Amino acid sequence: MLALLHTSPAHVPVFDDLRDEDHQGLELRHFVDEELLARARREVAATLESTLGPTVALVEEEGRRIGRPVAVRTLLVEGAWARFEVGDTEGCARLVADAVDAVGDADAIVLAQGSMAGAQQLTMTPIPVLSSPRLGLAAGAWAVRVG
Repeated sequence: MLALLHTSPAHVPVFDDLRDEDHQGLELRHFVDEELLARARREVAATLESTLGPTVALVEEEGRRIGRPVAVRTLLVEGAWARFEVGDTEGCARLVADAVDAVGDADAIVLAQGSMAGAQQLTMTPIPVLSSPRLGLAAGAWAVRVG
């Protein structure tokens, strides 16, 4: 059994669908604590800095380790969060997908939030687009199998 902590009930069906696609039989237990999301909203600048800063540094360090320069850019999609907050997950995904498709000069695009995962299937770009829910669930499923 794998326990998942979500900041919104909107994430529960995302992970259930991914489990059904890739990890049949894996039992998921969902816990939703919307107060975590509310606190992040109140502290948005600190939250962005505390999550993006170390992540960018880690990616850049890995690039130096393998001898390849890495440049990380952040693109905030205007209006996407507002749509997510009112339950318009499809509208949010469409805005994010459109923004991703407008990027033409990247080796890879990473959708940094689970709420963006639906955009991955909507993109038309030839650039690889990665999102955390599928990769995160795969890592959790692996841990359950070997644990």
